[in-house]
Amino acid sequence: MNPTVNTNGYVEEAQKGSARYVYLPAMVAAIGGLLFGFDTAVINGAIVFIKRQFLLSDSQTEIAASSLLLGCVVGASLAAFTSDRFGRKRVLLGAAALFTISSIGAALPRNLIEFVIARFVGGVAIGMASTLSPLYIAEISPARSRGLLVSLNQLAIVTGILLSYSVNYLLTGAGPANWRWMFASAALPSLCFLLTLLFIPESPRWLVQKGREPEAEHFLSRMVGSKAAAGEIHAIRAAISEESGDLLDPAFRKPLIVAIVIALFSQFTGINTIIYYGSLVFLEHVPHQTASTALWANVIIGAINFAATIVGMLLIDRAGRKPLLMSAFAGMALSLVAVSAAIRFQASGIIVLTFVLAYVACFAVGVGTGTWVMMSEICPTRVRGRAMSVATVCLWCGTLLVTLTFLSLVSAFTAPGAFLLYAAVSIAAFFFVWRKVPETKGRSLEEIERWWLTQRS
Repeated sequence: MNPTVNTNGYVEEAQKGSARYVYLPAMVAAIGGLLFGFDTAVINGAIVFIKRQFLLSDSQTEIAASSLLLGCVVGASLAAFTSDRFGRKRVLLGAAALFTISSIGAALPRNLIEFVIARFVGGVAIGMASTLSPLYIAEISPARSRGLLVSLNQLAIVTGILLSYSVNYLLTGAGPANWRWMFASAALPSLCFLLTLLFIPESPRWLVQKGREPEAEHFLSRMVGSKAAAGEIHAIRAAISEESGDLLDPAFRKPLIVAIVIALFSQFTGINTIIYYGSLVFLEHVPHQTASTALWANVIIGAINFAATIVGMLLIDRAGRKPLLMSAFAGMALSLVAVSAAIRFQASGIIVLTFVLAYVACFAVGVGTGTWVMMSEICPTRVRGRAMSVATVCLWCGTLLVTLTFLSLVSAFTAPGAFLLYAAVSIAAFFFVWRKVPETKGRSLEEIERWWLTQRS
């Protein structure tokens, strides 16, 4: 082996940096997204057996299912001040510990109260991870590939959903305690998340904010090279010097509002009516369906969600955030109108499923990936943790509201009427993105911040 070549390679890497110092931490942070997807979806298979074992009423079943979402709101709120004070990495470590505790605790309850507490703890972990995983990835990523890297988190979420469906299916025949193993199976990836987080660096932007520039420059030099790292540090320092640190500073009120509205639109367009109630919709509102065909439809929906998310990842840094969001909301509106008409006129299951798949695909390509990317990059460094947290709290509140009102909407307006309502919200989302959302493709976080400063007036 030629030592000169090795030396030259080392020098070249020091000068230009290496992509592995970005991709590996991003992949570790994205495990939080996988656990997010797994923990939110695993209840779908487990709730039937939990209800049977604890003899739950309908209202108690709703409490068992929704306790996680309440924890998500609390966790996203906690991420607000903790991540800006203690750092992204430390709070993610806390979330990983809570994931592990919750997965074991949810497998061991003796009654409903113990189960609800364990799931609430898991929700707190999800709220933290759903805020900080995409935020951390955005802050370590170069502008040219930030969209792709942040959307790794969304891919991890849909992977977790598919994984939970698979685990639930495999454990269906494992006896009356099968639901305990469904929850316990999350302990292994939770522990892996905790251990791997120990080996990733802190966000360089947070380090500069806290006056720890040598540490930040060390990481950035490994990522983009020593010369470019100095420029990055200078840009971050300049951006921070212009910030007030006040979340409601007039200069940054607009990006915060944009992030919140995008988060709410991502939920108010009804995606979780399909993710959480898809089987029920097919069983009760589509003719000639059985439980097995409804569950099979769910599997197909999950697979399309996964595949379309990959397409969105490939497009977001090429097509841009704004065009993807606009085309996705437009496609969702058309698909929801078609779903409504198909159910209204009692079309066959395959026709309804086709329109539902089109709706899910549009969401996954544009809204599923674009929402988290925009939320993570649109606000300034000093308040980004709090701003991301506020937007994520709003997202989880939207999820909770849609989940708790869908069946009531169906009762009041019928299923076709409910889907038409979501179509109208999708149209409103299209016009909001068109008029109010800036394009951020290819811009550094500091360039995005300076753009908002020019809009101060």
